[in-house]
Amino acid sequence: MEKLPGLSHLFMTIFLHNFATCMVTPAITDVTMAALCPGREECSLAIYLSGLQHATIGLGSLVMMPLVGNLSDKYGRKALLMVPMTLTIIPLAILAYSRTRSFFYAYYVLKILTAMFCEGSVHCLSLAYVADNVPEGRKASVFGILSGIGSCAFVCGTLSTRFLSNASTFQVAAAMATLSAVYMRIFLPDSIINDNLSTPIISGGKLDGIVNPDESGKKIQMFKTMPSIEDMLALLKSSLTFSQAAIVSFFSNLADVGLHASLLYYLKARFHFNKDQFADLMVITGVAGTISQLLLMPILVPVFGEERLLSIGLFFNCAHMIFYSIAWSFWVSYAAAVFALFYVFSQPCIRSIVSKQVGPCEQGKAQGFISGIGSFANVASPLVFSPLTALFLSERAPFYFPGFSIMCVGFASMIAFVQSLMMRAISPISSQRVGNCNHMEA
Repeated sequence: MEKLPGLSHLFMTIFLHNFATCMVTPAITDVTMAALCPGREECSLAIYLSGLQHATIGLGSLVMMPLVGNLSDKYGRKALLMVPMTLTIIPLAILAYSRTRSFFYAYYVLKILTAMFCEGSVHCLSLAYVADNVPEGRKASVFGILSGIGSCAFVCGTLSTRFLSNASTFQVAAAMATLSAVYMRIFLPDSIINDNLSTPIISGGKLDGIVNPDESGKKIQMFKTMPSIEDMLALLKSSLTFSQAAIVSFFSNLADVGLHASLLYYLKARFHFNKDQFADLMVITGVAGTISQLLLMPILVPVFGEERLLSIGLFFNCAHMIFYSIAWSFWVSYAAAVFALFYVFSQPCIRSIVSKQVGPCEQGKAQGFISGIGSFANVASPLVFSPLTALFLSERAPFYFPGFSIMCVGFASMIAFVQSLMMRAISPISSQRVGNCNHMEA
């Protein structure tokens, strides 16, 4: 119980950070269209640039996520969290100042550069922090609570966007991102210190008043933490369950990124949605996800188990994507959003399954690897689905089916669902793989 205060500060940090980043999601489509194709409902340039952005960020994250996880095992979660939470502020501040075409392009470039490190790293490090502080039997439930906190922030952020102008949205988002970084720096205690390298990465060589004289040795050690192909293969071979979870994670993220890159442009072209309708849709999704993760998931995990709950989540994820693709009226999109009650189970279950396959000192590495798998999907998905979306929303479509690309996204999710059915519950091995690390009481 001594560690609960540390988790409460983590939850508040994640809430503030997600509140800031989620605020801009309903507004960014209108801002992009206004900057690139003013006065139009369909813009292939915006779709292609969005796809290129996702692919480039995914390529950078593919390299950075395993590195971030490894470094957090060495230097602690808090030190690594500070970097992405600070970088997140920069692109938000640009659009808070102006949303003209030149400022949009400046935002676009800086968003790519910062998100190569930031995208997914806050979530990855938060999961590792929870794994440090929560016993085996409660991991799935607490992972679900962490996701529920993120969903709650998503609801609050998108709901606030409903009542703000585009200018005010980005100004408030930049302020909240700054607040989250300051709060984390002041209040969040670190959860792990490795005796093999006890100097924090941003401490200037000091720990408890002791100066480390071997700065060059520290830099060499830092480069040794970069994961190799052999490290990744060793993780995949560590257990059949881990490799199956990696496959599920890839196809699940492939579908999620494809949907995220296509859905808003599809709804704008098909039903003329704007910022307010996007916010309404996201609020429904967020409320359903928050209720499910905070209330339903802690009850259902002991009953069904993580593997079965993962399959349930993936089934409903596939179903809601197919509903979007065949929507014949705007209200169908709102009905599909309610499926978030069930599809939000998938990500916490995957992370909990992975956490139980490695030792205490490998939590950052394992979570970083799964995030890297997701980042690889981030590269592949926009390259496939963004051109498909642009084609079927244009007048050049080979046949009339505006939601065809989203239907294909649903098929990718179906592959993840089928693979999840093959996973079998095994005894957790993380308790048997104890490395040389000490946990600080939060």
